[in-house]
Order: sequence, then C-alpha cells, then structure tokens
Amino acid sequence: MATRKTAARPRGSATRPRSRPRFTGRAAVLALVLCSLIAALAYPTRQFIAQRADIAAQRAKAEQARARVEELRREKARWQDPAYVRAQARARLHYAMPGETPYISVDPGAAQSSAASAPAARGAARQPWYAGVWDSVDAADRAAPAAPPRP
Repeated sequence: MATRKTAARPRGSATRPRSRPRFTGRAAVLALVLCSLIAALAYPTRQFIAQRADIAAQRAKAEQARARVEELRREKARWQDPAYVRAQARARLHYAMPGETPYISVDPGAAQSSAASAPAARGAARQPWYAGVWDSVDAADRAAPAAPPRP
C-alpha cells in the first residue's frame, strides 16, 4: 500500500476561523440610520427646549402680573377707607379741615434760584410764540457757517 504524504499544515489552522473585517456593510447601514435619526431629531429637540424656555418666561410674567394685581387690590382697598383719603388729600393736595390754618414752608434757597431765572422767563412770556420761532431762525442764521464739503 502506498503511503500518502500529507502536506505539512501549520498547527491549529483547521480550528482558526477566517478573520472578518471590522467595518461591515451592516455596521455602515446602522451608522447611517443612527446619523439620520440624530439629524432628524436635532431640530425638534431644539424647538422643544426653546419652547420650554418661553413657557418658563411666560409663567414668570404671569406671576409678576398676579403680584401686581394683588398690590393694586390692596391699594384699592386702602382708598376705600375715608381716613386714608383724608390723609392723602392733606399730604398731596395740601387740603385742610374746616377750622384749621394750613402752613406751607418754603425753602429760601429755592426761591432765590427761581428769582434769578424769572426775568428771562418773563421776557419770553411777553412776546408771542411765533416771535420766539423767528428769533431762533435768526440765531441759527447768524451761527458760523459750516465748512463747504470737499469734492
């Protein structure tokens, strides 16, 4: 019988599977699908976040409006009290009750500063309005002419 010669095989080659490429067609399709989903969801997600911020701002405005309404209700209730109305009339309008003599103290420094500007105001008050307009036109005409523009 003839003996068969077997070719020398490297040891363990029969059990070692063939190496597969790392990036397969399936992986490429999966990556493409994931990128498409991310791109498709980016804009709606951004809009959602922006709308949540708008909602929070509107809620804050509504809370401020409620606080202002409550403040105005309290003020309205105060104005319903006749004693408060009398006190405000005395303080703001300088009203006095019958039989009282009201006094108003005047700051002498304020009277002197207004007296210094009074002659100019009286002079302007004596002439009609159109004379003041004409005087301002004359004053503008007498002003120094601007430099001519260079060509």
